[in-house]
Amino acid sequence: MDTLRQAKWIWHPGEVSARNDWSCFRKTFTWPDEEQGRQVSLKLTADSRYVLYVNGHRVGQGPPRSWPFRLAYDEYEISHLLRPGQTNAIAIMVMHFGISNFYYLRGRGGLLAQLEVEGNPPLQGEGQAHVKAATDDTWLAITHPGHDRRSPRMSCQHAFAEKIDARLWDDDWTQPDYKPGPEWRSASVIGPAGCEPWGMPVPRDIPYLTEEPVYPRRIERLSKVKPVQFTAAIDLRNHFYEESTDTANPAEFLGMLTTVVRCKQHCKATLAFIDVGRTFRSCRLDGVHYDESSLTGEAPERFLHFDLEPGDHFLLIDVSGGTHGGGYHFAMDAEEPLEFLSPLSFIQADNLPQTDDKSVFVTLGPFDGGIRYDHRPSPPMNEVHPDYMRAKGLSDVAGLMTLASWVRPVPEALVSQEDVFILSVWKRHDIPLSIPGILQNAVIPGPEPAEVPWFPDADTELVIDFGKELSGYLEFEVEAPEGAVLDFYGFEFMHEGRRQDTYGLDHTLRYICGGGRRRYTSPVRRGLRYCQVTVRNAAAPVRIYYLRMLQSNYPIAEIGQFQSSDPRLNEIWQISQHTTRLCMEDTFVDCPMYEQTFWVGDARNEALINYYLFGADQIVERCLRLVPGSKFQTPFYTNQVPSGWNSVIPNWTFFWVIACMELYRQNGDKTFAADIFPHIEYTLKYYLSRLNDQGLLQIRSWNLLDWAPIDQPNDGIVSHQNMFLVKALTAAAALALVLGNTKAEAFYTVQANRLTAAINAQLWSEEHEAYLDCIHADGRPSDIFSVQTQVVALLCDIPEQAGAETHRLTSVQSNIRLQPDSFVQIGSPFMSFFYYEALAKLGEWDVMIEDMRRQYGQMIDWGATTCWEMYPHFTENRANPNLLTRSHCHAWSAGPAYFLGAYVLGVRSLEPGWSRVLIAPQPGGGLSWARGSVPVPGGGRIDVSWRLESPNPADGSAGEPLMPPALARMHLRIVSPDAIDIEVQPPNGVDAVIEHIRLAPSVASD
Repeated sequence: MDTLRQAKWIWHPGEVSARNDWSCFRKTFTWPDEEQGRQVSLKLTADSRYVLYVNGHRVGQGPPRSWPFRLAYDEYEISHLLRPGQTNAIAIMVMHFGISNFYYLRGRGGLLAQLEVEGNPPLQGEGQAHVKAATDDTWLAITHPGHDRRSPRMSCQHAFAEKIDARLWDDDWTQPDYKPGPEWRSASVIGPAGCEPWGMPVPRDIPYLTEEPVYPRRIERLSKVKPVQFTAAIDLRNHFYEESTDTANPAEFLGMLTTVVRCKQHCKATLAFIDVGRTFRSCRLDGVHYDESSLTGEAPERFLHFDLEPGDHFLLIDVSGGTHGGGYHFAMDAEEPLEFLSPLSFIQADNLPQTDDKSVFVTLGPFDGGIRYDHRPSPPMNEVHPDYMRAKGLSDVAGLMTLASWVRPVPEALVSQEDVFILSVWKRHDIPLSIPGILQNAVIPGPEPAEVPWFPDADTELVIDFGKELSGYLEFEVEAPEGAVLDFYGFEFMHEGRRQDTYGLDHTLRYICGGGRRRYTSPVRRGLRYCQVTVRNAAAPVRIYYLRMLQSNYPIAEIGQFQSSDPRLNEIWQISQHTTRLCMEDTFVDCPMYEQTFWVGDARNEALINYYLFGADQIVERCLRLVPGSKFQTPFYTNQVPSGWNSVIPNWTFFWVIACMELYRQNGDKTFAADIFPHIEYTLKYYLSRLNDQGLLQIRSWNLLDWAPIDQPNDGIVSHQNMFLVKALTAAAALALVLGNTKAEAFYTVQANRLTAAINAQLWSEEHEAYLDCIHADGRPSDIFSVQTQVVALLCDIPEQAGAETHRLTSVQSNIRLQPDSFVQIGSPFMSFFYYEALAKLGEWDVMIEDMRRQYGQMIDWGATTCWEMYPHFTENRANPNLLTRSHCHAWSAGPAYFLGAYVLGVRSLEPGWSRVLIAPQPGGGLSWARGSVPVPGGGRIDVSWRLESPNPADGSAGEPLMPPALARMHLRIVSPDAIDIEVQPPNGVDAVIEHIRLAPSVASD
């Protein structure tokens, strides 16, 4: 039987692709006694995500991210959950995003499911499955009434924050004895499996993620707080450009936001501009103009203070700018009650739009701008547009009449009230309190709940510390009066009272209690270390039975290990391991909080790190196979997949090609190599077509390598990009040779050599004895030189092929070793990975280890449990310079885990599949001993331990560890599978005493 052939795609009878649509589906069936003992499987998929329940038990959620035309389905064995001789229920909640983001392309709402019983007479023929139930119009459907579809966009990368009203929903809807009311309707059939827009679903190609309950370590802070008066999050991007729901590309616009503020008594008021974008343009209140100089505070928290007289006040804010997605945060507070009204409620005119579906906000515009693609130059913000300039000068509601064609009420659907993010970071009053011992101890769940201190005139706020970064799903059980509000807000960093809020990410959940004791498991994935819980509107104390995270990641054994004589280096390895684990979901993701996005280039380095920690090549293969799916967006392949942002970073594609070759070297799988090679050729053909008359790659795109201020314009000839193209062509040639395709091997070798010659001819500066960063689009050579470009040149063997110019290699090596002050320095842990590769090639072990201690040690000193996206206080070209870093958990930064295993332990593969392995430990950085393990393909591992000792017993210190350079003897112990050919290479000048234990196979061969 063809998989899922009997199931039909279904949806509720409403809108086919509504914004932020959570819908529920049910099917009941009887389970005869005689069918006990048979295997029962449920296969399903959904657009966009689902949560599956069987007889009230939460079974799992999915599907894994995938292209809509190759949507994956999941399969669960559920026989242990069925009740023989009784009614059984399958209940599925589907979360349809209704927008594109960085890990989903908008399709339409849909559910496809099929329940199968293993074949055995008398059900059907031997070995065939019997379909017990499949999605069709006999399933019942309802749009989740307790979910607020107006909850705001979390960010451009994510879908929506979460607002749940438990008063409006019966938690028993998943139970078999639940009695659906008339609001449940028969599902509508969309079409059979294989219909548009999905095509025929394919089996899941990755293991199911873990769900490990993790409880908090302690309560970090207790406060009595009072909220500000009015907040809202407005989706201006969707409002100005309705078509933007189909893309995650950036948008720009010129526009105004207006509302009317009413107050009955004179009062002082504060208008907050918190996380509203990169710049503040201006605003007007009753015609009075306020500019940047009028604001207090520092970005991203700026404030405007003014006096309000009794009456109505016309507020106009210039909201022009660019946005990928996310909410525009509007917030205002005052000493006296304020009321907000739509400006259109003051005007009755046929030429102005009138609608019942309107919020208190009205916009003017957009006067200019639009969706942008492929990092093309931004369209000019045409401030001389006459209607835009007229709009900037409006002083009252009547003025809207003069610009009637630009006036648009903001629909209620695009306005979220209240804005939980703003309420979490900006408070009218915040009074810290001592934490009662009984409350502190209650973070570890026990038989008695923790009663939250209750104040009749204020809210109670707890900041809970989980002790380390986590990634997964919040789950809690509380006893609370009906109508009590619980606001949850996750963030990553606190240190000595200082905390970093998640600007750019609405990382919140609002739960309105239904009364009594309730449990809730959020279906929205979150990354956090700290969780702020604010109890509002409670008529009586709230009791918390538990709050925990269901830690969810790729299922992996922690095979890789590392310890050494340097405790600081050990901590760096530990945070590198934890970071990598958290960033392994259904693909590698850059970070578990801000983005959860599979960035293609990041994954090359993350794959190498993973090989040395977990040896998980299946997730690497899945990542690499996803990339060519973006060719319908661009033949150059996008830099993050599957994604609605059609953006290209050429280096990321080149890293993908290199990673394909490295996966073959890891596991020796020629099947993957053969499958992926045509896709490599497809994109390289297009890149080669962009070589200019001088034989260099010149392409307009996001030409990124490092956040540092190297000269890498989005249009021009970028040196590091040309160099990595050489390495990609060389990798393609190597794969072609593996596959026996000598014609392709010769072609890519010739292309790599030609490009190398062009680089050496045109991108070398004799004056500076270094490779320059770029040649601009106007032909102007860059006057900027960077360590980054020299590092890439060395890694791609560019100076080694410079013909008679042999001094170039010496100069490049010197520039990497000495790093001239006039050169741009390494700016990110991501770039440090390539820097460490270069240092390894040069044998600079002391420099590598000392750099790790200094750079990553800063993170340790700040209490980090994971590796940061940037080094502390580095001014990344888009970030707030006051931040230590943006993301505090970023897998592209976890490189030490790879280099400590590959070079300090010294374990490196010499043949594909690790059939021959080199053990060449490097005791750099003053280390006197190290030990650890490195996974090998197939599940085994190699254990290595070494210790340096005095070579001369007469000196009185025989057997005692010594620091280099006094050492001359190394005791080296190796434990390895017998099938692996081990080659040992002690450090230069060291007399090694080697103990090698070979492990016999665990399964006897015939």
